[in-house]
Amino acid sequence: MIVRTLITDFSHVYVDMGLIDALRNEGYDMEALDLSALEGTNCYCAPETEEIISNSVAPYTDFPIRWIDSGDYHYMTKILAETVREPFTLFLLDNHSDDQEPEFGSILSCGSWVSAVKKENPFLEDIVYLGPDNHQLYSGGRYGNLYISLDKDIMSREWARTDWSQGEYRLEDILSAIALAIDGAENILAIDICGEISSSHGATPEDMRINLETDLRIQKHLTEILTKR
Repeated sequence: MIVRTLITDFSHVYVDMGLIDALRNEGYDMEALDLSALEGTNCYCAPETEEIISNSVAPYTDFPIRWIDSGDYHYMTKILAETVREPFTLFLLDNHSDDQEPEFGSILSCGSWVSAVKKENPFLEDIVYLGPDNHQLYSGGRYGNLYISLDKDIMSREWARTDWSQGEYRLEDILSAIALAIDGAENILAIDICGEISSSHGATPEDMRINLETDLRIQKHLTEILTKR
């Protein structure tokens, strides 16, 4: 598999933390898409903005690794998954289910995007959820087409600093779970990652350092696995 990486930059957090420069310096095949000028994106995505985003990411839908900013923008998985045209399973690793009903009509949000995928995406077959209520670590499964979406808030603060409440998983546990899921799938459609914290949300230099180190480990891990497929 050709492993290309897309960064959707809403808050400039990937610039501030140095991820974009680090990926370029380490030779990753990466494109950064600046979406920071769009209005109606923070936590909630206005319908007209959703259409603009969908058109903006259309040239990059074959990029298997997508960094989609903080958890405030996790609804990007719903938008990106709309390009899938074959049955798939969503493997969601998140400290929150994001399966709430919309608070304002049908406006897409970071807390309702899973509900929207269930209702609107005809190709979704199943959702496998790893979250705080799972008492045992994920042990694998067999899938056809697999779409993975990771919110780093599933991990403890030792490994990730986010702007949402966090779980207790270790980075090694999450990397192992993703590797197991990939090993059990016939085809990997995409892997979305979110869960940063920007300076505007109070991020400290230590928060940025921890997140950058974790992000680079995730990027290396995913690239190595996908390259072998």
